[in-house]
Amino acid sequence: MYAIVEIAGQQFKVAKNQKVFVHRLQDKEGSKVTFDNVLLLDDGKVTVGAPAIEGAAVTAKILKHLKGDKVIVFKKKRRKGYKVKNGHRQYLSEIQIESIVGSGAKKAKKEEPKKETSKKAEPKAAAKVATADDLKKIEGIGPKIADIFVEAGIDTFAKLAKASQEELKAILEGAGSRYASKNPGSWPKQAKMAAEGKWDELKKWQDETKGGIE
Repeated sequence: MYAIVEIAGQQFKVAKNQKVFVHRLQDKEGSKVTFDNVLLLDDGKVTVGAPAIEGAAVTAKILKHLKGDKVIVFKKKRRKGYKVKNGHRQYLSEIQIESIVGSGAKKAKKEEPKKETSKKAEPKAAAKVATADDLKKIEGIGPKIADIFVEAGIDTFAKLAKASQEELKAILEGAGSRYASKNPGSWPKQAKMAAEGKWDELKKWQDETKGGIE
């Protein structure tokens, strides 16, 4: 019995007890995770989803988090004198498939924060909204990436300025392959200027570094 399932933005053909390397997952080592976006299932009879199979799920255990082999990324623009060479190691998670369920599985629901009904809770919520910053002012961060960081708890320039490049990379890679190629190297530096209110200095730096790329 095997299944084709989507995990962290990638599709894998998996079977029970198989070990798979996937993009870094947010859960801790040793925890169990369930993936319900099963696209195809073969249990003696092939079932194809449209696009996913209702009620099917794959359960796995996270064995460890690690980094992949180093990959050299070289960028060059002809007749511009622009050359950039970077090394990259992909953040990965090794998981082991524990079970494949063809039907009856419930879709995992994201836990929503409980709403406080007391009157004292309202000013706290208002204060949180008031202190949030517009991360889109940082060159290289669009609306979607800003939402990803906010969900990860980085919702102000000050928090972004304190975050390490490895931490930001892990958050992007956890959001899927579409964002894993983004380079957040200059974002904490830009965020520090924004947090200190140095907008003219930030604008000048962004213009001089060709869109925020050092």
